[in-house]
Amino acid sequence: MRNIFLFIRRYFNLIFFLLLQGLSIYFIVRYSKYHHAVFGNLTNQLTGKVNKQYSLIDNYFHLKRTNDSLVKANVALYNKLKMDFELPDTVSRTSIDTIRVDSLLEYRKYTYLSARVVSNSISNQNNYIVLSRGKKQQLHEGMGIVDPNNAVVGMVTEVSDDFAVVMSLLHKDSRLSGKLLRSGEIGTLTWDGKETNIITLTGIPKSAKVAKGDTIITSGYSTYFPKGMIMGTVAEIYAETSTSNFRIKFKTAANFYNLQYVYAIDNIQQEPINKILDKLKQQH
Repeated sequence: MRNIFLFIRRYFNLIFFLLLQGLSIYFIVRYSKYHHAVFGNLTNQLTGKVNKQYSLIDNYFHLKRTNDSLVKANVALYNKLKMDFELPDTVSRTSIDTIRVDSLLEYRKYTYLSARVVSNSISNQNNYIVLSRGKKQQLHEGMGIVDPNNAVVGMVTEVSDDFAVVMSLLHKDSRLSGKLLRSGEIGTLTWDGKETNIITLTGIPKSAKVAKGDTIITSGYSTYFPKGMIMGTVAEIYAETSTSNFRIKFKTAANFYNLQYVYAIDNIQQEPINKILDKLKQQH
């Protein structure tokens, strides 16, 4: 208490001056419309900046919750895409007194399931991605995997109760078909194990019109992915000397350096198609 009195006594003049200064500012702002407006504007700007910084800090600590909600929202949106449905060839024609009866029904073909990446390798010859979702959460072998931008990542090869292993495009045994969006030619995707995010497209004839920057999409010939999903953009084009084809290097649309969430594509028609193919193999 004694130190407080000593402090006040020592700085009495300064304290008294500050009180008078504050009082004078109060009266000026209180009774002058111009100064009131200026002061209000300054306080609003200061309050806005403080609130903005607080919001940034608050958002930082809630990023995980925000990401989870965005992933769930994306799942709902993906499952409403037009490409997830198709009109199968079920048109029936019945002739009764020259009257034709046609029937068309729209069936869901693809369903998207979100999954979190818990492990991802990019520096090996054979790279895999591990997802924290498995059989208990509706995942199974043969499902196509895409990133949040609908870019192709790979295919599910093994599944346990709660986890799934994905063979990424950065795997030397990965073989998917890709299509040049502009000209329509279809080739095979392979990875040489050298450059991350750089894939080779082979089987494209030299008669094809292809240039740097062209887009490569899924062909729709497999049961893993819908037709038209982006795979990458052409980076380099080489003419093979021993064949009549091009060897095309393209940059993947998916960024394998930063995979946190992905989506598994469930093709509802995959099982009946596989059964038909297995039956044909057994016959031959």
